[in-house]
Amino acid sequence: MEKLIHSVILEAGDIALQFRSRLDAIQVTKKGAKDLVTEADIAVENHIRSRLTAATPEFGFLGEESPETEGKTSRWIVDPIDGTHSFIHGQYFWSISIALESKGEISHGAVYAPLLHELYMAEKGKGATRNDQTIRVSDTIDLASAMVGTGFACLRAELGDNNLERFCRIALRTMDQRRFGSAALDCCLVADGQMDAFWEQHLNLFDVAAGALIAEEAGATVTDFAGNPGLNPEAVLITNGEILSEMLELM
Repeated sequence: MEKLIHSVILEAGDIALQFRSRLDAIQVTKKGAKDLVTEADIAVENHIRSRLTAATPEFGFLGEESPETEGKTSRWIVDPIDGTHSFIHGQYFWSISIALESKGEISHGAVYAPLLHELYMAEKGKGATRNDQTIRVSDTIDLASAMVGTGFACLRAELGDNNLERFCRIALRTMDQRRFGSAALDCCLVADGQMDAFWEQHLNLFDVAAGALIAEEAGATVTDFAGNPGLNPEAVLITNGEILSEMLELM
């Protein structure tokens, strides 16, 4: 399964880059007031879906841009371009995310950032890698020394619970903050020790399914804002473990 995911996600990256080479002509439509979709998102998802469905016709498929299909015991969970706003502005921090869920548990995950030349992969119980090299979370032990990341999907959705107060509380207690624009990639940056924690609210499963597994396999904690273990897309908190208790105090 790892070889299949590896092959498909690299192919998807090539397709995305072809669209990026002509951003001035790319078709962009709105799914909501601030929620955009491009022809690149659709083409990348169509390719991933076609390739994975041909190889595993018995599996279901949950993607951001196409109708969900049911599977017998497993399903693919795909975000074709996580960070569409970054993509259409010519920025580097967007990614492609593919996860495999089997019997209700994420068993495989891959996140690929084509412009950064970074491919993160994990299999449940077997650790995580970046470009085939094993990765681990940071050893930062206190929040005052921590680099943290977040996102604001809640603002795009115009939700009242918008993360701004939480961000201000945490920003005052940390060394520095980042907002890269791809939740899938943010999870991987915690896995790789480039950030010490990441949180976001009101996400979808396809945003973080692969990234959360990669982080967990690299030694990260994956909880909700109350500290309950496991992935809850509505309230995602991923830390290096050392600063979990301090982060929970501020959530």
